[in-house]
Amino acid sequence: MALPKVGSIGEYIREQRQQAKISLRQLAQAAGVSNPYLSQIERGLRKPSAEILNQIAKGLRISSQALYVQAGLIEDREPPSDVTTAINADTLLTERQRQVLIDIYESFRKENRTEGEQTSQNAHPRHGSTADDEPLLPEEYLAALEPYAASSGNGTVTQETKEG
Repeated sequence: MALPKVGSIGEYIREQRQQAKISLRQLAQAAGVSNPYLSQIERGLRKPSAEILNQIAKGLRISSQALYVQAGLIEDREPPSDVTTAINADTLLTERQRQVLIDIYESFRKENRTEGEQTSQNAHPRHGSTADDEPLLPEEYLAALEPYAASSGNGTVTQETKEG
């Protein structure tokens, strides 16, 4: 992948901000940076750190990975999936909910890639595993989902209903 041209991270941030219909001042406040500093980033006069990019991504409600790739801090290994794109585009979800869903989705993909590598190395894939063998979701994801759903105790998540 070709490296982005000088100033393209700032242009990208400006485009994302304008598409989100957020003013420079609103984004600066949401990201916790000063107006002049954000303006300098957008004009290509300053190169933001990874931490500042992360804050800006949160303010724009986009993936910080997208900004890291645009800034040349990481390489774009594979395009975002339709699932990730749909999660990020859903305006009814909070940023935290989006991130939890994406983390869970990516953990499943990573697990399946790992199993695929084992199978290709003539390892025996797991057959017949049941809910008693292991939880369906890793513990850290179950804990993150707890405010939104009730766990049945075996790693499955059921919708919590409130009556009254």
